[in-house]
Amino acid sequence: MAQIPVKITATALRFGLAVAALACTGPALGLTGSFPVVASAVAAIPVLQPLPGRPMQANFAGQLASTDARRVANWAVASRDNADLPFVVIDKAQAKVFVFDHTGLLQGATLALLGMARGDDSVPGIGNRKLGSMRPDERTTPAGRFMASLGNDLETDILWVDYGAAISLHRVIRGAPGDHRLQRLATPSPLDKRITYGCINVPVGFYDNVVRKTFAGTVGVVYILPEVKAINDVFPIDDGPAPGR
Repeated sequence: MAQIPVKITATALRFGLAVAALACTGPALGLTGSFPVVASAVAAIPVLQPLPGRPMQANFAGQLASTDARRVANWAVASRDNADLPFVVIDKAQAKVFVFDHTGLLQGATLALLGMARGDDSVPGIGNRKLGSMRPDERTTPAGRFMASLGNDLETDILWVDYGAAISLHRVIRGAPGDHRLQRLATPSPLDKRITYGCINVPVGFYDNVVRKTFAGTVGVVYILPEVKAINDVFPIDDGPAPGR
């Protein structure tokens, strides 16, 4: 989990989508321009109507993905819930991250480290607490739909996911002695991936070559799948499209 967030910097929205349309329901962050933007589960972006000729499902480019990951990605594309912005689907059960461009074409996928505790909600006020005060059962990666943007914590650049809860997606860090984060990330088992305070840790190369490039100069949407709640309790999915390719 990132500590004491400083600033999000985003320079433009794809296709001229006005940042002013975002609902600032969490801590407002300064842009390099004059519009505020927030990474929050309840932040709203315009939901656009489907257009003729546009993809009606996500393209997983042959990547293995769970049924729920495909459901959410297909719904985001078919309904244009992503508002023609790049988006990420995080499958907590499989400990896997999928990054898509604004059309729903997969840019890359990876295994990732996630919050130590199972659960789909952040503890109220958790983003203002010191890491050392967080009990193991409070270290959750929340489920939901979040506005995301590249920014910085006190140490490096990150992708802010839920600013209010201090949840971000960033390069894997070594963590405390005994965490063995690099070793955990290298195994194929999702059971090895539950170790963080809530943030999503991905390989350094994946962050630099996929996440940072995809979100450069824009904001986007992150969909974190639930592991306790039902999918339809978190996302208003109408299962119409066929599974992604």
